[in-house]
Amino acid sequence: MKNTREKRVIKTSIISIVANIILAGFKAFVGFLSNSIAIITDAVNNLSDALSSIITIAGTKLAGKAPDRDHPYGHGRGEYISSLVVSAIVLYAGLTALIESIKKIFAPEDVDYSVATLVILIAGIIVKFALGLFVKKTGRKVKSDSLVASGTDAFNDAILSISVLASAIIYLIFHINIEAYAGVLVSVFIIKAGIDLIKDPVDNMLGLRIESKLAKSIKAEILKEKKVEGAFDLILNDYGPDTYLGSVHIEVPDTLTATEIDKISRSITKRVQKKYGVILHTIGVYSINRHDAEIVKAYKNIRKIVFSHDGIQQMHGFYLDKDDMTINLDIIIDFAVENRIELYHQIFDEIQEKYPDYKVSITLDVDASD
Repeated sequence: MKNTREKRVIKTSIISIVANIILAGFKAFVGFLSNSIAIITDAVNNLSDALSSIITIAGTKLAGKAPDRDHPYGHGRGEYISSLVVSAIVLYAGLTALIESIKKIFAPEDVDYSVATLVILIAGIIVKFALGLFVKKTGRKVKSDSLVASGTDAFNDAILSISVLASAIIYLIFHINIEAYAGVLVSVFIIKAGIDLIKDPVDNMLGLRIESKLAKSIKAEILKEKKVEGAFDLILNDYGPDTYLGSVHIEVPDTLTATEIDKISRSITKRVQKKYGVILHTIGVYSINRHDAEIVKAYKNIRKIVFSHDGIQQMHGFYLDKDDMTINLDIIIDFAVENRIELYHQIFDEIQEKYPDYKVSITLDVDASD
């Protein structure tokens, strides 16, 4: 599966490289003949696109390397680095075009458009739109941020070429040279696109909230296992496109033996990996001891205290130990609550006051999947 994805990314990138080099050659030739800074800038932009595709190939090859001693979880995140570099190139191209366009506003030069110029520009627009559509569609299909960024860049180039074409037509009809102003307008558009493109790889490297649909599906799969009464604290670490390693806590009766829990854990690991490609390398256990009437009553009382406050999303991991005189539980407070720590202490104090003979321990947990 990964080999197929890698081949598609590389093949798409090679097509993009060839198309951009050919376009850059034609546009540079026409740009120097017509003395058009807009067309020359457009040609340079095509070369930057070819460079972006080369970086995409390098990032994909790096991401496809097998795990080694220094990188035991593989090199998948290398693709996010290449995506960031490609996005930076888009941003740089926009800034460069903006600077050159502003220069031409204050120091305009005569231009000389010909029929050949218009033909090259129209052909370039058609090729760029088609290339952008193809690359972006493929990128979304194989979940490659680098290809999506390259495809977006191709669309931006097409828009840049349209502005140059419009400037050429206005100049030929009205003899008014507005290409520098058009260049400024399009440059700002490209800069914004570059900033937007940088966001995705940065978010992936910083760590995003788990996709809600995937998280709920994995939890539902875990709950299919007999004697598992709850699934909490699901954490997935992203090590590249479709490469997740994670952990989860399950709630099971405290009457189970270590052998039974081990069997359940192994079954969950196999099922989740087979169905979702996610490796749960750690499955923690919350034992449920609600078979005792007194403990059941305490559980209900504490649950009532916790959920009497607004902003509580979840309570789990409850365990009351009569021998050690301890009460343990986890709560999740919505990030929208203005002062989560203050609310946490308030709940803690209320439970401790209700059960003064017990040592209360509350973990302020986070559910990254909801």
